[in-house]
Amino acid sequence: MKGRIIQRVYVGLVYAFFYVPLLIMFIYAFNDNKYAPTWKGFTLRWFSTLFDNTALLDAAINSLTVAVCAASGATILGSLAALCLKRYSFAGRKPLFVSVFLLTLSPDIVMGISLLIVFIACKIELGFVTLLVAHIVLCAPFVTITVLARIAEFDEHLIEAARDLGASEAKAFWHILLPITAPAVVAGWLLSFTLSLDDVLISAFVTGPTYEVLPVKIFSMVKLGVKPDVNALAAIMFVFTLIIVLSSQIIIHHRRK
Repeated sequence: MKGRIIQRVYVGLVYAFFYVPLLIMFIYAFNDNKYAPTWKGFTLRWFSTLFDNTALLDAAINSLTVAVCAASGATILGSLAALCLKRYSFAGRKPLFVSVFLLTLSPDIVMGISLLIVFIACKIELGFVTLLVAHIVLCAPFVTITVLARIAEFDEHLIEAARDLGASEAKAFWHILLPITAPAVVAGWLLSFTLSLDDVLISAFVTGPTYEVLPVKIFSMVKLGVKPDVNALAAIMFVFTLIIVLSSQIIIHHRRK
């Protein structure tokens, strides 16, 4: 009994460590006090102020656009890389396998500087394209590892049996391999979306002055203090992300049934 109580307290402390800061931010989005962190009263005026801040909204839209495109591109490349590493033998397979894990461990500042050097050497103008490429490079290895973990125990005899029954390689992939890897693919997309959406260091190096994204914008704003409209935007994005996660879990649950 005592051990169960200690376990529940420990779990509660872990949840508090992760979610209390988010809860405080969410509450401050409705705080009528503009400058002090003390509670002055409930208000919704910071949300109306947010919708009048076109610069912040444009940065948020840019971030969402890059996150969706980067997550989709990284999911396609990462999933294909995972299938190649699992099902095929080719020259350079082991170096590719090692490089995937190496990219996940590389510091963001190293990746940001190296990508910036490449873009400058290729004379590519910094902006949406460079930011998108950089985020795909950042996210694709995480998708590969996620999908590899899912298909690690995959029985290749299922594909062989489907081929013996007359299915083409495409049909075997669509009806057998894809349903098995679908949860990992969805998880990889969500992970990539999150990584792209909140990346600061790489974005600061590879984005141009004409294409501003939300993490870099907020990072430059908080040097003068966090404004209430930033809390309002963070609350909206948190609710939006929560809806996506819950929707994906519901879809996965129904597919399993």
